[in-house]
Amino acid sequence: MQKIFRKYAVIIITSAILTSLLINFFISAYTLEKQQYAIFNSKIDQMINTMENNQLDIESINRNLDEDYLTRARAAEYVIRLDERILESRSQMLRLVNLLNVDEIHVIDENGLIVYSTIPQYVNLDFHNADQTKEFLWIIDNYSPEAYVIQEAQPNAAEGKIMKYVGVARKGQKGIVQIGMEPKRQFEAQGKNTYDYIFSIFPTEQGEEFFAVDCKTDQLLGHSIKENNQKYNTRDDSCHSISNLTGCEQGAFKVMENNTVKYVVTKQYGDVLIGASLTKEKLYERVWWNALTTLLYMLVIEIITIILLNYLVKVKVTDGIHRILSSLSEITDGNLDTKVEVVGNPEFEELSNGINTMVKSIVKASDRISKIIEMSDIPLAAFEYRSDMKHIFVTSGLKDLLNLTDYEIEVYYNNPELFRQEIQMIMERPIEGEKDVFQNGGQNYIRIHLAIEPTGYLGVVTDVTKDIVDKKKMRYDNDHDQLTGLLRYKRFQNKSLEAFDRQKSDNICACVMMDLDAFKGINDTYGHDIGDEYLQHFANAMKELPPEHCVTSRRSGDEFCMFLYDYNDKKELVGQLQCFWTMLSEREIELSNQQRCRISASGGFVCADTAEIDLNTMLSQADEALYMAKRKHKGHFEEYSK
Repeated sequence: MQKIFRKYAVIIITSAILTSLLINFFISAYTLEKQQYAIFNSKIDQMINTMENNQLDIESINRNLDEDYLTRARAAEYVIRLDERILESRSQMLRLVNLLNVDEIHVIDENGLIVYSTIPQYVNLDFHNADQTKEFLWIIDNYSPEAYVIQEAQPNAAEGKIMKYVGVARKGQKGIVQIGMEPKRQFEAQGKNTYDYIFSIFPTEQGEEFFAVDCKTDQLLGHSIKENNQKYNTRDDSCHSISNLTGCEQGAFKVMENNTVKYVVTKQYGDVLIGASLTKEKLYERVWWNALTTLLYMLVIEIITIILLNYLVKVKVTDGIHRILSSLSEITDGNLDTKVEVVGNPEFEELSNGINTMVKSIVKASDRISKIIEMSDIPLAAFEYRSDMKHIFVTSGLKDLLNLTDYEIEVYYNNPELFRQEIQMIMERPIEGEKDVFQNGGQNYIRIHLAIEPTGYLGVVTDVTKDIVDKKKMRYDNDHDQLTGLLRYKRFQNKSLEAFDRQKSDNICACVMMDLDAFKGINDTYGHDIGDEYLQHFANAMKELPPEHCVTSRRSGDEFCMFLYDYNDKKELVGQLQCFWTMLSEREIELSNQQRCRISASGGFVCADTAEIDLNTMLSQADEALYMAKRKHKGHFEEYSK
């Protein structure tokens, strides 16, 4: 009988183990694919969001530069109108170029000829002879003192050099004053919105890649592969064709470069298909390892179980089975405290002790499961709550995940209702934007999955602290300037409006625009590293302003802005600005071993005390006040005045 029992026990348990492993493998593989799909989908969404934010930055830079260049052109016309003798002196013209921080100044007469220019070879150039210059003849043909033309960056007619020109009408006589600048800032901003650049700032794992394909031309627009921690550009473009990538919207396996099978996820963004892929080998690496480890553990458990069962069958087969079944019935109903006590026969006593041992083993099964989970290095715990049971079933890892003491876990084990209340209390602190994620004291975050049953529920708890912290860091990086740590301009606008909403009804607020004086000279003379350090020193000074009254931002380049709010009156607000400029005047930065300088900035501000504000209008007015300050006297601030 023992041989037959042993034979069938081995067959049944082995079949159960293999079946469980097979089912577990497919479930794990399916779950892993879904997790990888969610990860890729999230990364692609972040890339799209980054590109949209970069595009907004580009549009903001172009819009702000157009306003800036128009102001400079009008300033040039105003200076020339005040003293036309400047036109007769090339040194005076070049001095005006440096003063306005432009590259070229030209004066065109009513016949469309350049009569004065900071570039001698451009004199007598006829604006009628080229499409690039003809656009400015509109100012003469439709003469108005306020007429102007802002031209997009393009090759100029004289040399084919990429330039951006702005022309304004001369007041008092027909003619044009034109300034020209090399559009470096636009090109730098546009360079940050290429797919190769976007892919380069997102970390990738070994075997993982991102790519972008033009849906109209079927051309590969960008590609990023990381192998052995080195980027390389070798790829088979035919593998990234639209036809090969069909059906990857929800994730699919495709044969890619070098006949490698990869798991691919794609999403269409306008006319571009953005995708991410991971080699099948890398994707299933953890599944195979876990399956092999679990198989070894189960084989050991099978051997131990067979030995124990064989021993029980050998020594426990006797009369009295009904009394034992009666006791087992109570245990089956959930009364795990029931003891099987059969006396008068040594075999009954042995059988009773064996059953009692098994009951204790069932009660402590969570510990064995916990050990298996701990050996797999997965921060996971499980529990079972049933209203008709006197104890709860928990794995040992639950204590650490819920930050419980040994005493607390013992209390919950013997009082399922208290445990249910503890779980409900934790689930009353959900994390916004995350499914089934809750804060569990301090900076710890857990995910709780519940399966509801008629008499209770099953629960699985996992530690997701790292994922949540990483997401918060990513959101911080998206909202803050990388160099200075100040808010990006878009986030600054939102926070300024939020701050205004919190402001007391009788208090005032102000927008402040600032520009570092002579920053271009520092950059050109001492290099970009010193320039970056100069920007950081200025940003650090801004960070010392009271956070309960100030929102700070780096707008672009050496331009900064602030929103001051909730001040009692204008005098108090202006006093805060004076303190800030005084603090700047006392700060020094080392430019070289022999030279130091103090931080100098010009600023303009505009106050508001109405029930509603137009932030863009206030920023524009503060910008006008800034240029008034720079023309009047650099290194101080001016209030906007109509």
